[in-house]
Amino acid sequence: MVDKVITPKAAAALVNSGDVVTTSGFVGIGVPDELLLALEQRFLDDGAPRDLTLLFAAGQGDGRDRGLNRLGHEGLLKRVIGGHWGLIPKVARLAVENRIEAYNLPQGVISHLFRDIAAGKPGTLTHVGLGTFVDPELEGGQINATTTEALVERIRIAGRELLFYHGMPIDVAFLRGTTADSLGNVTLEREALTIDSLSQAMAVRNSGGVVIVQVERLAEDNSLEPRKVVLPSALVDAVVVARPENHVQTYATDYSPQFAGQLRAPAGAVETMPQDARKIIARRCAFELPIGGVVNLGIGMPEGVAAVAGEENLLRHVTLTAEPGVIGGQPASGLDFGAAVNTDAIIPQNTQFDFYDGGGLDLAVLGMAEADAAGNVNVSRFGPRLAGAGGFINISQNAHKVVFAGTFTAGGLQIALEDGKLAILQEGKARKFRGDVGQITFSGRQASDGRRTVFYVTERCVFELRKGALTLTEIAPGIDLERDILAHMDFCPEIGELVQMDERIFAPDPMKLREDLLHLDMPQRIVLEADNRLFINLGKLRIKWPADVQAIRGRVTELCEGLLQQVDTIVSYDGTVIDEDIESEYADMVRALEEKYYRSVTRYSSSAFMRMKLGEKLFRDAKPHIFQNQDQAKKHLKTGG
Repeated sequence: MVDKVITPKAAAALVNSGDVVTTSGFVGIGVPDELLLALEQRFLDDGAPRDLTLLFAAGQGDGRDRGLNRLGHEGLLKRVIGGHWGLIPKVARLAVENRIEAYNLPQGVISHLFRDIAAGKPGTLTHVGLGTFVDPELEGGQINATTTEALVERIRIAGRELLFYHGMPIDVAFLRGTTADSLGNVTLEREALTIDSLSQAMAVRNSGGVVIVQVERLAEDNSLEPRKVVLPSALVDAVVVARPENHVQTYATDYSPQFAGQLRAPAGAVETMPQDARKIIARRCAFELPIGGVVNLGIGMPEGVAAVAGEENLLRHVTLTAEPGVIGGQPASGLDFGAAVNTDAIIPQNTQFDFYDGGGLDLAVLGMAEADAAGNVNVSRFGPRLAGAGGFINISQNAHKVVFAGTFTAGGLQIALEDGKLAILQEGKARKFRGDVGQITFSGRQASDGRRTVFYVTERCVFELRKGALTLTEIAPGIDLERDILAHMDFCPEIGELVQMDERIFAPDPMKLREDLLHLDMPQRIVLEADNRLFINLGKLRIKWPADVQAIRGRVTELCEGLLQQVDTIVSYDGTVIDEDIESEYADMVRALEEKYYRSVTRYSSSAFMRMKLGEKLFRDAKPHIFQNQDQAKKHLKTGG
């Protein structure tokens, strides 16, 4: 057996000019900085290798010098294909200045591309990216004029429009682990993530390339537990032991046993947020958390939702996830982003994107840099500033509900909270609601198929995507519609039935959101009074599964079966969400109960949209009485109207 342990300098010498190189990492997690530093130094000393193609999924950098920023030298790189560029400004500068060929493709697609290359497939076929800037009918993911080769095709197969992303052989992988033996078996027990390391190693091995893994320590040969080995020796050509400063767990934390899953963080270990615009937005987003559901929180503004969920004691009632493979627990933020504490599981990134792309997310909360009247959102490109899409396209196109979160204006915005009211002390210099977004990272037209609910949450108001148009639905207390909202938009949005944002969002105390969002037991929700009046409270209840329908049916039957006469019924639909897939079954159940048990029935909801849905879609054959509030519903019963 050959001893595979070599020096960083020897590892860099294995890279040849013209090679296709892939690297592991997510922000600062799993980034092989020792190897990247050695490759950079070789180029600076010898002028070689040259004209590399760099292929990476997640952004790998600190926004300054570390990570892939080490490769930001003209001549070293010829072509870069990446998912997120915002953390690698030195490489991004080469792209926007037309000094390299450059592509921005969805992070999840590149993650799947590693797996498909490993399997010998010509590329990745997916719906992800349709209608966005990666669609060849728009920009094809090409960043600059120097980039002319098409790597994305739009094709029709099995009656569907899909995108085909070209694969390619990969010559070199720079990966990272924790412990290796001299044979090349590698474990990742002190890493916060596993990311795509196994797929990348397989892709390079099956391309006839070289796999080099940076680790922090060596173990005796054949002493590693087989179930802990992520990269087996058959896939590893060389191992490099890194210096501690080039092998930190994240770019903000040298090492945390909590991020490695070796310890659980005690309750209250995560600091609470200050009561600023960021927290106001996070608090409003938290109202959309689906109890029992699966949630993705994006980088930046959405990170605060995890902190709010923690403050409100909701973390045990939702499953928070992050795209690199985090399931459960509380995701970290800043340069710790991608790590998490108290997780249920850490899975490979490509598997996480399988779940996301297939519609596994009940809710996604994502950033919002620009939006337009059609509901399009841009988070990827702003003139010369290249952020990249990251996993945004995969997530936003496939979650059942999407909430875009961001301040109403940017650049110097200052607010104050006075007696539970919001005041704008200084407006931001840049408008975010534009006539046309600079790049379409989320397509409002693609989302207008009625299968998704889309909100746009700011500190002063909330919009919803309705019938292909951005529609204003909520306004903060203390905010003037004309002065504080319409005057700072490039277009006039549709204006729906405006309601005030919940006052608790702007108060310093906890919102007690847990009590609102947790489903009351059916005996508490459905009550029969002595005067044969049945109250059904479906407020803030999400009706998603057949079991939810059966629970309502069972409780009503329990109360009404055997009564000598039918009952007068009042039903609250305030804040109720009835998933489209269950609507028909729910309506059939209600009709059956009406025929058997109800003498009369009135329904109410403060939402005009819900009243319209009840009247036009769910109960169109029943000619229901639907009111705006409970008092109107009760009055109707009293008058017998």
